[in-house]
Amino acid sequence: MAYYRRVGEVPPTRHTQHRTPEGGLYYEELMGEEGFSSDSSLLYHRNIPSAIVDARPWEVPDQARTPNAPLVPRHLKLHGLFGEEWKSADAVTGRRLVLGNDDVRLSYVVAGEASPLYRNAIGDECVYVESGRASVETVFGTVEAGEGDYVLLPRATTHRWVPEGGEPLRAYAIEANSHITPPKRYLSRFGQFLEHAPYCERDLRGPSAPLLAEGTDVDVLIKHRGGGPGGIAGTRYTYPAHPFDVVGWDGCLYPYVFNVADFQPITGRVHQPPPVHQVFEGHNFVVCNFVPRKVDYHPLSIPVPYYHSNVDSDEVMFYCGGDYEARKGSGIGPGSISLHPGGHSHGPQPGAYEASVGVQAFEELAVMVDTFRPLDLGEGGRAAEDPGYAWTWAGGRRPR
Repeated sequence: MAYYRRVGEVPPTRHTQHRTPEGGLYYEELMGEEGFSSDSSLLYHRNIPSAIVDARPWEVPDQARTPNAPLVPRHLKLHGLFGEEWKSADAVTGRRLVLGNDDVRLSYVVAGEASPLYRNAIGDECVYVESGRASVETVFGTVEAGEGDYVLLPRATTHRWVPEGGEPLRAYAIEANSHITPPKRYLSRFGQFLEHAPYCERDLRGPSAPLLAEGTDVDVLIKHRGGGPGGIAGTRYTYPAHPFDVVGWDGCLYPYVFNVADFQPITGRVHQPPPVHQVFEGHNFVVCNFVPRKVDYHPLSIPVPYYHSNVDSDEVMFYCGGDYEARKGSGIGPGSISLHPGGHSHGPQPGAYEASVGVQAFEELAVMVDTFRPLDLGEGGRAAEDPGYAWTWAGGRRPR
């Protein structure tokens, strides 16, 4: 991200002695991306970070995928995936895979319990909090997350989710096989947000203090590349001392939170294309958000989207709140996902095109992921499907 941050105690010069009050040495760890040629941070541990006393298999949640065949648009009702079992579920092991390909996996979870310590060694995670609150405890420190927050967790960051307030934590997890960053067009060549960007450094919330925990023989779940479904495997490490032992760190690689309400929408005289809504990007996918905003102000404008074929992408829209004008009459509401695959021209439901004329503002909230390779259905997606959605543009008529 190239936005420097310093937390806790670090020595004046990197890679030099940093001593404990008793005269011993803290252990320096360089956590860096792209072979240490991109963003990195230096962390100073009380204990040797490489020390483990056990390693055994961990069975990750079901990662099996089914192709979207025949090729149809789909409506998935995520709120129906969890009943009262949320009270004993956690935000890591309780995730249900909704959609995925070899670049990104989209999961949904409703959680009431603290998760195990967890590290995703496959790629960065971008977790959108639909509702509820949680402390996200990490090796860098704690960040607080609530409704409308994106929580960005760099690859291999040890962390856990701790729901707060007694209410269910509803979270939409975007797990990459790559890094997830702000779009390059928003950044200077040195990494500063530019003036035309819809958000900036002031809007990002990172850890502000070290998180020091005690404990021995502490388990950490590792999701990593391997021979399982989708090339994903799991291992359970046991550490002799708690991995939350960092007294200080500095650098440009760390977890942070961005709230969707701080996104400044880009609007125009006529309808603007989806890239103006972009908030993050990963390898072969982008993340956009559609927020409450004034809409097109040309006297003859049609505010809802034109019918469109994004010929290179599958489009996934997660509806988080408000009233989505283009989908009226389709059964879509908060907690819904629409999948509009490449090869299918999509757009407003019947009547929505005409009804939007004269509308001055949209009160909608949605998170969109566009992928540049086809998406398959996970077990959660198959379980949540509304089978009638594909035929709604034709008034529900289907061939016999």
